[in-house]
Amino acid sequence: MSILVESLTKMYGEQAAVDQISFKANQGEIVGFLGPNGAGKTTTMKILTCFLPQTDGVAKVCGFDTNTHSMEVRKRIGYLPEHNPLYKDMYVKEYLRFIAGLHRLKDPKNLVDQMIQRTGLTREQHKLIGSLSKGYRQRVGLAQAMLHNPSVLILDEPVSGLDPNQLIEIRQLIKDLGKEKTVIFSSHIMQEVQALCDRVVIINKGKLVANDTIDNLRKKVFVEGTIHVEFDKKVAVQQLKKIGGIIDVQTNNSKQFVLKSQAGLDIRPHLFNFAMDSGYVLLELSEQKPTIEDIFQKLTK
Repeated sequence: MSILVESLTKMYGEQAAVDQISFKANQGEIVGFLGPNGAGKTTTMKILTCFLPQTDGVAKVCGFDTNTHSMEVRKRIGYLPEHNPLYKDMYVKEYLRFIAGLHRLKDPKNLVDQMIQRTGLTREQHKLIGSLSKGYRQRVGLAQAMLHNPSVLILDEPVSGLDPNQLIEIRQLIKDLGKEKTVIFSSHIMQEVQALCDRVVIINKGKLVANDTIDNLRKKVFVEGTIHVEFDKKVAVQQLKKIGGIIDVQTNNSKQFVLKSQAGLDIRPHLFNFAMDSGYVLLELSEQKPTIEDIFQKLTK
């Protein structure tokens, strides 16, 4: 595995910013790292990137311990922090060549040109970083994180400030990177987490509260299914309650209903048969799956 965290703890005085969390991340996997503000996400990422030492526990990247082999870890990791620390008085291309020099990369000119093209910075490459919009500064931050071709990428709010077109491009770039690298993706934009991540790790108040795929978390966190149904005529609530598997019926106008069903039971065929047998026309029949935002709120409130 590329990332191994075991019983990781970080204390500030008597307060545990990170409290004995454990998780793994493998090559070719995009892991969403989520939590409310102050949950300990950034602290964990700073430990993994050797910016902070842990108080206790183990953090390894590509088999190297962050405490005892920090230089080996740094060679193998690319990091985009939430507050992108760029040299705003440097030009984009000049800055990336400077980063290439820090990594002592061979053929830096060619590598920088490739990265500029890959991150969509061709038109901005001769501009001062300070003159760029927030979205383009994020692209520069991504470019510096990926320039040395690291095995692991840790991205803290990488899509912040991007417009819808840029969002699509960067999302695809992260997806492509996730096929060959390990990506830790932290964001408060839940739609991006749902679109990008194979698995999510959620922490709250320093403690691990979830580590699974979104589909599995839906089943674990929500014990009821939700169906939206609309008929062409009024239907009595008692009629619907007689259908097997329905445990609650909510309505405002006796035509549109929100039905709660037993977890894991698909009641849509029963509703279709009910409508056919009773002479009703179904205008809507849809299953509402809990979103990652619903899961997040349920686990962290």
